Formats: sequence, C-alpha cells, structure tokens
Amino acid sequence: MTKSSEPLLKVRGLKLEGSSDETWIPIINGIDLDLNRGEVLGLIGESGAGKSTLGLAAMGFTRDGVRISEGAVEFDGIDLINASAAVKRDLLGKRIAYVAQSAAASFNPAHKLIDQHTEAPVQHGVMGRSESAEDAIELYTRLRLPNPDEIGFRYPHQVSGGQLQRAMTAMAMSCRPDLIIFDEPTTALDVTTQIEVLASIRKIVDDFNTAAIYITHDLAVVAQMADRIKVLLKGDEVEEADTREMLANPQEDYTRSLWAVRSFERPQKPAVAPGSVPILSLKNVHAAYGKTPVLHDVSFDIHAGRTVAVVGESGSGKSTAARCITGLLPPTAGVIEFEGEPLPADYRKRSKAQLRQTQMIYQMADTALNPRKTIAEIIGRPVQFYMGLRGRKKRARVHQLLEEIELDPAIYADRLPGELSGGQKQRVGIARALAAEPKVIICDEVTSALDQLVAEGILKLLARLQDELGLSYMFITHDLATVRAIADEVVVMKEGEVVEQGLKDAMFTPPHHPYTDLLLSSIPEMDPDWLTDLLAERGVDNIGDAAIDKM
Repeated sequence: MTKSSEPLLKVRGLKLEGSSDETWIPIINGIDLDLNRGEVLGLIGESGAGKSTLGLAAMGFTRDGVRISEGAVEFDGIDLINASAAVKRDLLGKRIAYVAQSAAASFNPAHKLIDQHTEAPVQHGVMGRSESAEDAIELYTRLRLPNPDEIGFRYPHQVSGGQLQRAMTAMAMSCRPDLIIFDEPTTALDVTTQIEVLASIRKIVDDFNTAAIYITHDLAVVAQMADRIKVLLKGDEVEEADTREMLANPQEDYTRSLWAVRSFERPQKPAVAPGSVPILSLKNVHAAYGKTPVLHDVSFDIHAGRTVAVVGESGSGKSTAARCITGLLPPTAGVIEFEGEPLPADYRKRSKAQLRQTQMIYQMADTALNPRKTIAEIIGRPVQFYMGLRGRKKRARVHQLLEEIELDPAIYADRLPGELSGGQKQRVGIARALAAEPKVIICDEVTSALDQLVAEGILKLLARLQDELGLSYMFITHDLATVRAIADEVVVMKEGEVVEQGLKDAMFTPPHHPYTDLLLSSIPEMDPDWLTDLLAERGVDNIGDAAIDKM
C-alpha cells in the first residue's frame, strides 16, 4: 500500500463524553491518531472501549447524547470539529465513507440496491445516474459479487448477508473516498462468507489507495486487514504498533490478555446411553418458505443436560430448524418430539406448558429487547405469563433471575436496555429465557456480536446455568471456537440438509466431510499471512460461496 508522508487524518487529544442521568460521563480520554493514505489502522478492544465512538468521531460525527469536549480532528487539512454543516455534508459520503456492522439494518428495504448505490454519487455531483449505475456494476465485479450485471436490481432481502455486506462496501466506494470507516463489517458472518468479504475489502482498499479504520473485536480478522493496531480500553489507548510487532510482542498485560482469550473449553460429556429418550428430537423434518423448500429430511436429537451445536454457512437452515422447533414455522413433513411425545407443528396449537419448555435467546440483544421497557418489566413479562406471579412475588423472582445472570438487581432492574452494554443486554436475554423455567433453550448466535472477552463470560454463564439447572441447549453458531468451547455434539448443515453429525471430539478429528473440512480451514488465524496464503492456495475464484458451490 502506498503511504504519504503527511497524514490524511490527524486526531490530537480527542475527548468525548456521553450523557447519562443529566450528567456527562467521559467516553474517550485524550486519544491521538495518525492515518496515511492507503493505510489501514485496526482498532480493537472489548465492548465499551470506545472503538465505534472513536471511529465516528474521526468523521467529525457523534451519535445523539455524545459530544466532543476537547481535542482536534483534522482530515486533509480540514478541521472536522469546527467545520460547518455544509462542509461536512460535502465530505461525508463523498470523501469519507462508513460501512456499518449490520448491512441488513442499514439498507432501505423498499429500494433496490443499485438505486441506493447511485444516490451519493448523483447528489455529490461525482457522476450522473447512468454512469453511476455502470460504475456500480464495475465495483460489484471487483468485489466478486455473483451476477454483477443484475444483482443491483434486487432488493436487500433478496441477497445473502455476505453479499449485502459487499454491496455496502461497493456503495461506500461509489464516490472513491479517501477514507472509509469499517465498523465490525464481518462480525455476524459465517467463516466462509467472512473470507469473501475480507478479501474484497482488502482488494478494494488496495486498488484505490484508500485509507481505512477497521474496527473489530476479532483479533484474527484484524491481523489480516491492518497495517497497524491500536488497542483501546475504557476510552484510553493501551498501546499501538505495527501489526506483526503487536502480534509477536505485545507490551501491555491487557493486550496479552486479549491475545490469550478463549481459553475456556468444556470437556465433552460421555456419549448418551443407547435407547435413552431425547428431550427434543427432529425426525425427517422438511420445511419451506412459501413454495421454496428450505429444510430437507433433517433429523437430530438433543438429550437432557447436553449441548448440541448446529453449524453451517448463512442459508444452511440452522435458524429455520429452530423456527420449526418453536412452532413459528410448521414443518411440511416430519415430526418434532418433546420427551418422546409429538409437538403440534404450529405454536398456536401448543399448550402453555408446551410453549414454556422451549425458549430462545436471540443474536442481536439490541433488537430483541424493547427499548422502552425496564429490565424488570422485560424479565417480568414471562414470569407473569408462564408462572402466574404478580406483585412482590414477581419482583422477587425477577431479582432472583438477575442474580443468576450475575447482574445486581439494585443497579440494573430499573434501567432501560440502552443503558446496558452489549454483554449485559445478552445476559438479560438469557434471564428472560430462564423466566419460563424451560428444559430446552435455543441459543441463536448469542455471542457473535460480542467481543471475545464478553463472549467468553456469556459462555461460562451458560455452562454454569446448564450445570445448576440441567438445561439442554441447541447452540446455533458459525463460530467454531464457540463449538469447541461448549458443545457435546455437533450437527453440520448445508443447503437445508444435515451433512455430518456426531460427538464434538470426533467431529474435530479428521477425516471430515468435505464441507466440514472447508469450515474448519476457513477459521482465521492469528497470522498476518493467513488470508494471503489461503487465497494463494485456493485461488480467488474458490473461496466462500464459490468453494461451497464446487463441492
């Protein structure tokens, strides 16, 4: 990557504050940052470190309730803090662009991709509508999107998560910006899709000599993307160094603790006794969305007190199987049994006792919790609905559940979700599921949006609750490190079918089904050359979806 002697972006002594209970609380405590053209800076740290806040501030932008209290942000000689609204409007989207974590939440669902892509170039006067549409196809081609000539004419819901993330990157590049902020762009993606997105981002940044700030909590990902790494903790800089130096020789204890994370791993439980009745069983289940079949003859069992991890790329049918289990999507064929007895296919035909036994914890706690209800109200609703508790007894049970998830009721019961961190909100999601006193909990990507330290805390909490309450888990995940940490059995799905299943230790021991082998070989490693070597080995035409399609 070509570097300039004069930094494109200069941040000096930057301090930001957030509003809480009518007082201003420090968020960023005097950060300095330099970024050259063509250079990628990785920002890492746990939840609440200030990564996203700093990334947005580097654009001269703050979210509601946040203010820049001190310091300077200079982009190509322009003072972004004191710049007028007109100057910022001219810069943002044109010379400075942003790629969000959730492409699905960022696109307008009512407009086609190409219409949203062309909006910025046209409004900024960079090019006309037809020229911009042709350029979109060129960028889609560079980013290796399938059918680049026609994919832009689809709506956001008509493409996969990985494709949508690349379409957002193309949109960010539409005005050929000098700086892009990538805010956790691959966090929610499966490993095979993640490789496509990482390779595409790296290529487009290199092709156009674009400077980038890459925000992530995934250390193996930042190792592939960044020239330099800056580590943050609670708004303070811990250390900064070239990527190879940082990986090989971190100077601070906190950085070393990040490098050593994911030490937690539960030993696999012994195999279940032959003939034992599963607590939950899927038998030859088929399902469809409308006329489109999505599950094909899916069968697996979950036994009492055990964890079954269901893995596979986006669209493999993992979450659809969970929807069938909960009765949200009635199977078109096959049966789902609970403790040996068939469950009604439609949740509306299940008794309250049957509904209570299977609960879900969702991937995005931000969208799963009502932002206008207090934590006590959110947890109290299933306590009242399923257990019939009211008044003081209900309040006491809510407090007990908060204590079980290691949150102090005196501090958190009357807070709103927006006043909690990501990990704390996920704990509330766990408490809400526990409120029904179920025997089976479906964990749908519950750690994928969390940094590795917080995710490990959630896994330890789930393991403790399983031991204490005898819970059974169906753990939907694309993170094979999570599978190693918590699973007893593993079910591998591809295109709506189960391609392999068995005990965890056996599943991680060769030989594997070719698709399982692809998943295992696609896990990023803490080696800056890993992605380069993988692309050289497989070829750019044989990664992600392409590799899957050739199986």
